[in-house]
Amino acid sequence: MAIVSTPSNALAADARTLNTLKLGAGQDSPAAIKETAKQLESLFMRELIKSMRQANNSMKSGMMDSAGGDLGADLLDQQFSVSMSGMPGGLAQMIERQLSRQTVPAKESTQQLPSFAPTVKNLPAAGSNQANFVQKHNETAKAVERATGLPAGYMIGQAGHETGWGRSEIKNTDGSASFNLFGIKAGPGWTGKVASVTTTEYINGEPKKVVAKFRAYSSYEESFKDYARLINESPRYAQAKLQTGSAHAYASGLQRAGYATDPQYAAKLSRAINTTLQLQRAQA
Repeated sequence: MAIVSTPSNALAADARTLNTLKLGAGQDSPAAIKETAKQLESLFMRELIKSMRQANNSMKSGMMDSAGGDLGADLLDQQFSVSMSGMPGGLAQMIERQLSRQTVPAKESTQQLPSFAPTVKNLPAAGSNQANFVQKHNETAKAVERATGLPAGYMIGQAGHETGWGRSEIKNTDGSASFNLFGIKAGPGWTGKVASVTTTEYINGEPKKVVAKFRAYSSYEESFKDYARLINESPRYAQAKLQTGSAHAYASGLQRAGYATDPQYAAKLSRAINTTLQLQRAQA
């Protein structure tokens, strides 16, 4: 059975269409898998935009609301979701990879395919820590991207992962901000300010609490610039720097280079980066 083709400007907007896409993904066709992944991301983005719009509307009086206005907003949401889907490094590529690994011959039961379609609860809504963090650092990260070539979304995603999306930033002993968003330690060659804090290191695969010295800065901009300089200039991260076309490949490259001792670092970081990329598109 061939997949029911969906026009590139259309959207998988209901459960029946979504099920059709999942059935089509079971066919051994790269083109069908790619289209399915794009449509699923489009559906996800529409739900995300809808939830953000509802959150925004909840703060309004409602006096200007109308059925016609709701319809227009829904159509606009659909157009935005279509235009934002299928971007490099986005959710569609992750879905495509999962589908490619799990496709089964047509004669086998398609029930083997998992329910991988994202729902709005999987991505932070407007006003969440993640969304606020991305919005707060987006302009600074983009300026550093223009100067260094490192993707802003990758840098913000890593900063978000390292700091718990701003909730666990490294502090100086007096409680003031160190502005260190990337957990970069103060090695022997560091001549700047230092913040000593208790952190978790994985030693022989086991988490241990240790006191370590971290670099401290005068601003978040300095932190982004220092991180970009580290990745671009250190031979240790040369391979990771060449893999910015894929969030997973970049994160795996950093883990192999020993950026962190957490054995699950690559998986956690790639999720944070992809969350950031989706939020950037929603906030654009």
